[in-house]
Amino acid sequence: MHAYRTHTCGALRASDAGSTVRLSGWVHRKRDHGGLLFLDLRDHHGLTQCVIAQGAAVFEAADRLRPESVITVTGEVVPREPGTINPKLPTGEVELRVRELVLQSAAEVLPFQVAGEQEAPEEMRLRYRFLDLRRERLQRNMILRAQIIQDIRERMIGAGFNEFQTPILTVSSPEGARDFLVPARLHPGKFYALPQAPQQYKQLTMVAGFDRYFQIAPCFRDEAGRADRTLMFYQLDVEMSFVTQEDVFTTMEPVLRGTFERFAEGRHVDAGPWIRIPYAQAMLDYGTDKPDLRNPLVIRDVTEQFAGSGFGLFARIAASGGVVRAIPAPGAAANPRSFFDKMNEWAREQGAGGLGYITFDADGAKGPIARNLEADRAEAIRAACGLKAGDAVFFAAGKEAEAAKLAGQARLKLGHDLGLASREGFRFCWITDFPFYELNEETGQVDFSHNPFSMPQGEMEALETKDPLTIPAFQYDVVCNGYEMASGAIRNHKAEIMVKAFGIAGYPPEAVEERFGGMLNAFRYGAPPHGGMAAGIDRIVMLLAEEPNLREVNLFPMNQQGEELMMGSPSVVEEARLKELHIRTVLPPAKGAAKAS
Repeated sequence: MHAYRTHTCGALRASDAGSTVRLSGWVHRKRDHGGLLFLDLRDHHGLTQCVIAQGAAVFEAADRLRPESVITVTGEVVPREPGTINPKLPTGEVELRVRELVLQSAAEVLPFQVAGEQEAPEEMRLRYRFLDLRRERLQRNMILRAQIIQDIRERMIGAGFNEFQTPILTVSSPEGARDFLVPARLHPGKFYALPQAPQQYKQLTMVAGFDRYFQIAPCFRDEAGRADRTLMFYQLDVEMSFVTQEDVFTTMEPVLRGTFERFAEGRHVDAGPWIRIPYAQAMLDYGTDKPDLRNPLVIRDVTEQFAGSGFGLFARIAASGGVVRAIPAPGAAANPRSFFDKMNEWAREQGAGGLGYITFDADGAKGPIARNLEADRAEAIRAACGLKAGDAVFFAAGKEAEAAKLAGQARLKLGHDLGLASREGFRFCWITDFPFYELNEETGQVDFSHNPFSMPQGEMEALETKDPLTIPAFQYDVVCNGYEMASGAIRNHKAEIMVKAFGIAGYPPEAVEERFGGMLNAFRYGAPPHGGMAAGIDRIVMLLAEEPNLREVNLFPMNQQGEELMMGSPSVVEEARLKELHIRTVLPPAKGAAKAS
């Protein structure tokens, strides 16, 4: 007989009754039923009930066991009494009558319970992550993650892609976040950067003549943590040669859709082709470039209806170049006044001045705004929003970006509060035609808005003849249920366009040569048109597992401050090591410390 087990704790069935077996695992629960001691023994595969009679040689040893101690038990498999069968357990028809017990590892008093649904503070869960991971939900999440990655890999290989690995130690690059820097000991004063994405290397793979590349790539971004973003994450990184934007869509959509369909467990998954929504339309209709299409509400622009109207506040906003956005609220007119007051209070909590509204009944428009608005204008608003008697409409007004943001937030809140938005299934869309440039609010300078290595629509002619802020790029996102799940672009493969594009963003040619010389040099020796995308593995798992936080689908995650509490990372490094790396640390002054005179 094997030293530790003949079966796993999830393997025994009624057909095994009468067999002598050996199991090893963790003590999940322990129950004393007056003369009989029951132990639920758990391993990765499942749980088996073990029973020890008072007076048995191993009874005292078993009675002293703490939960989560690791033991090996040997005994006979016996059928459970009819009234004690547990149909929820695969092993629920049998139990193990223990005659031998070996304590492999004793557990100390637990900081929190592994068995049951008792919640523990997140900091404690992360500090004792190895205990947290023993819980059924997290075990299920991690197995789901492994299965999803395997499924994606198989689908990519089946679609003709080759899996390559790109360098982890690379060069700093403007990818939209801060780099993690690694000192180069052999090159004093110089640093490697951990990749924010394998962007340049995957493009160079195409220049090298490979046709279809993919990688489950680790990426690193030194930015603030939040529920749907972490300092380190994995992405399905993809690049293809001689493709248009449409080729990327038709190749990658079946991969992503197929993975979701496999793991949706009966939940709705949008059939293809997924709808394509230009960026400008998404911002207008949903107030965001990450719309949750499970919410049926669509925002409408009603600036024209208020321009020159009797409602002075909105008329002045329209005259000064602002906008007025209308958020339909079907059926909301039946709600008491307190519903509208709470929406107004909520808007103020978001930093807005308020949230005006109109209600409609059989006699027409009602409410404070309607009293000062011409009837034909109110009717035009009703028609534009597709409303009827019993409905209402809310308004967000101001500068375009601010009004769009508030309208988008109000759309989500109304969809939830009015019971219109579904929480089930997976709704997908492609967001296309992102602006190539944006205005940096801090510096007032033109900057890249999405990905600096994308091809601007219109190529060199557009860069030379158009206002940079009006140039769209061949850039696109996949959005699912309000989350950006993937992002990609058709790349710029021409050195002269790259130099010009970076020049508009304030990079002189010599700086572009210095920072991106490897890629520019490659482009000068014949680069194919190419494009691709990257899909967030962590977000895919988070969506399919219906978890609200990426930390619930990562094996050993960091907290929001970028600390890995279990191992104590980041940590202080001894002075001798810093000296070896030619580094001197200059710490910020302690909070509250007096300034030197």
